[in-house]
Amino acid sequence: MVSAWEQWAVANHYVTKHGEDAPLQLAMRADELLERGDLTGSRTFIAIVKKSEELLAAPAGLLN
Repeated sequence: MVSAWEQWAVANHYVTKHGEDAPLQLAMRADELLERGDLTGSRTFIAIVKKSEELLAAPAGLLN
Protein backbone atom coordinates (compact mmCIF):
# COMPACT_ATOMS: atom_id res chain seq x y z
CA MET A 1 0.00 0.00 0.00
CA VAL A 2 1.30 3.42 -0.97
CA SER A 3 0.64 6.14 1.57
CA ALA A 4 -1.06 9.42 0.67
CA TRP A 5 2.22 11.21 1.40
CA GLU A 6 4.03 8.99 -1.11
CA GLN A 7 1.31 9.61 -3.71
CA TRP A 8 1.72 13.38 -3.26
CA ALA A 9 5.50 12.99 -3.58
CA VAL A 10 5.14 11.05 -6.85
CA ALA A 11 2.62 13.60 -8.16
CA ASN A 12 5.01 16.43 -7.31
CA HIS A 13 7.90 14.62 -8.99
CA TYR A 14 5.90 14.17 -12.20
CA VAL A 15 4.73 17.80 -12.17
CA THR A 16 8.32 18.97 -11.67
CA LYS A 17 9.60 16.70 -14.46
CA HIS A 18 6.73 16.90 -16.98
CA GLY A 19 4.88 20.12 -16.12
CA GLU A 20 1.40 20.30 -17.66
CA ASP A 21 1.92 16.84 -19.21
CA ALA A 22 2.22 15.18 -15.80
CA PRO A 23 -1.40 13.94 -15.63
CA LEU A 24 -1.08 12.43 -19.11
CA GLN A 25 2.21 10.71 -18.25
CA LEU A 26 0.70 9.32 -15.05
CA ALA A 27 -2.43 8.14 -16.86
CA MET A 28 -0.30 6.32 -19.41
CA ARG A 29 1.51 4.56 -16.55
CA ALA A 30 -1.86 3.62 -15.02
CA ASP A 31 -2.88 2.12 -18.38
CA GLU A 32 0.37 0.15 -18.61
CA LEU A 33 -0.19 -1.32 -15.17
CA LEU A 34 -3.79 -2.19 -16.00
CA GLU A 35 -2.69 -3.96 -19.18
CA ARG A 36 -0.28 -6.03 -17.06
CA GLY A 37 -3.13 -6.98 -14.74
CA ASP A 38 -1.92 -4.84 -11.83
CA LEU A 39 -5.26 -3.39 -10.75
CA THR A 40 -3.92 -2.06 -7.44
CA GLY A 41 -1.03 -0.29 -9.14
CA SER A 42 -3.33 1.17 -11.76
CA ARG A 43 -5.72 2.49 -9.11
CA THR A 44 -2.80 4.02 -7.24
CA PHE A 45 -1.63 5.86 -10.34
CA ILE A 46 -5.15 7.08 -11.05
CA ALA A 47 -5.16 8.59 -7.54
CA ILE A 48 -1.80 10.19 -8.32
CA VAL A 49 -3.24 11.64 -11.56
CA LYS A 50 -5.87 13.43 -9.48
CA LYS A 51 -3.24 14.75 -7.10
CA SER A 52 -1.11 16.03 -9.98
CA GLU A 53 -4.15 17.85 -11.38
CA GLU A 54 -4.64 19.50 -7.99
CA LEU A 55 -1.01 20.60 -7.95
CA LEU A 56 -1.39 22.11 -11.41
CA ALA A 57 -4.69 23.87 -10.70
CA ALA A 58 -4.65 27.60 -10.21
CA PRO A 59 -5.23 28.63 -6.60
CA ALA A 60 -8.82 29.61 -5.84
CA GLY A 61 -9.66 32.98 -4.34
CA LEU A 62 -7.48 35.93 -3.54
CA LEU A 63 -3.82 35.40 -2.77
CA ASN A 64 -3.68 38.46 -0.51
